Amino acid sequence: MKVLVVGSGGREHALAWKIAQSPLATRVYCAPGNPGIASVADNVDISSDDIQGLLRFANQEAIDLTVVGPEAPLCAGIVDAFKKAGRLCFGPDKAAAELEGSKAFARQLCQRHRIPGPGFWTFDNLSMARSFVDNRPDGPIVVKASGLAAGKGVAVCKNNAEARVAVTECLEQRRFGEAGRTVVFEEFLEGPEVSLITLTDGETIVPLEPARDHKPVGDGDTGPNTGGMGVVTPVALMPRMLRQIETQVVFPTVHAMNREKRRYQGFLYAGLMLTTQGPRVLEYNCRLGDPETQPLLMRLKSDLLPLLLATAEGKLSTVEAPEWDSRVAVCVVACSGGYPGDYKKGVPIFGVDRVATGADLQVFHAGTQQRGGDLLTAGGRVLAVTALGDDLHKARDKAYAALKQIEFAGMHYRKDIGLGAAKA
Repeated sequence: MKVLVVGSGGREHALAWKIAQSPLATRVYCAPGNPGIASVADNVDISSDDIQGLLRFANQEAIDLTVVGPEAPLCAGIVDAFKKAGRLCFGPDKAAAELEGSKAFARQLCQRHRIPGPGFWTFDNLSMARSFVDNRPDGPIVVKASGLAAGKGVAVCKNNAEARVAVTECLEQRRFGEAGRTVVFEEFLEGPEVSLITLTDGETIVPLEPARDHKPVGDGDTGPNTGGMGVVTPVALMPRMLRQIETQVVFPTVHAMNREKRRYQGFLYAGLMLTTQGPRVLEYNCRLGDPETQPLLMRLKSDLLPLLLATAEGKLSTVEAPEWDSRVAVCVVACSGGYPGDYKKGVPIFGVDRVATGADLQVFHAGTQQRGGDLLTAGGRVLAVTALGDDLHKARDKAYAALKQIEFAGMHYRKDIGLGAAKA
């Protein structure tokens, strides 16, 4: 099979790395790819949002399966375009991808179908949003840009003063552009968070292993939210809680999308808060999480390609459930100075070639570029160092030891990835 992976981040590097291991894969391409991906696939100079360019390439090369990594092309309708042209494409279509493309839609879907989540309020008018804040009791609340904001459109506000700032950034300053035209206020919930990603073709549901992301930029979950600073998997959950997640969130979500004529095929990501009243949906994503993908695929012992193919064809019930490595995987993200705010690009990276990678340790490229013989930074999240270990501490030690061999000006990363998961 010829496979095209769409995207250029750490998630796509991990996807290409895993797909290339499949005996079914005769050739793997990635558009646009990155320097790390070039070691496992052929990079193609086509932007991930150039849907027609990607379709032309798929037709020219007779691509058997296109696997879409990032959310933007999914929400823009890449699957619809490929399907219309008779090309198999993995991921939800535009109507189904609205589950991530509009947080307001996702909240309303949960409300209509009684899927547990926080209380919420939506506004697209600045004065009305400010009035809502001014007239509520002072206290914590979550303010979200409704559209796609690369994981950075969420503000967990300790009080109404911080909420007013978040509203101003979205609706007046347009910090998130079109994504912030509508703001969603959500009730503040407490408890440990967990990410559960499920493969579904709209009929069959195959949950992957649970993982825990670390969103805030600083140790101890301090500072602004990011696209993700690191992940640990698996997460120890009581069997009762796992059943609750499946029966109260995953199954109802897939059924709700079917009832609303939005059949969902692809990876369905549920970001959950485990409260004392049970699981609550914080967010949905219409694709694999980044950086959850990296440690999950490190632990996946099964061939990924048959699972992707069967999902895209609507035949997920015909393949065996995935098999998992029982060891712990820890992923730590190395970021550019200033991230998640402004940061420089083109900063030289040293030491990646000194890291002895293999089955138990990988350095996935997230935001890098090659210029001549130099490896340079090209994004806020630069590298995702991912390690397997017999227990959490051994996996952490391996990942952090590898990170110490890598350096670039301004490089920063959290030192506590996985420790919160152990406490929770």
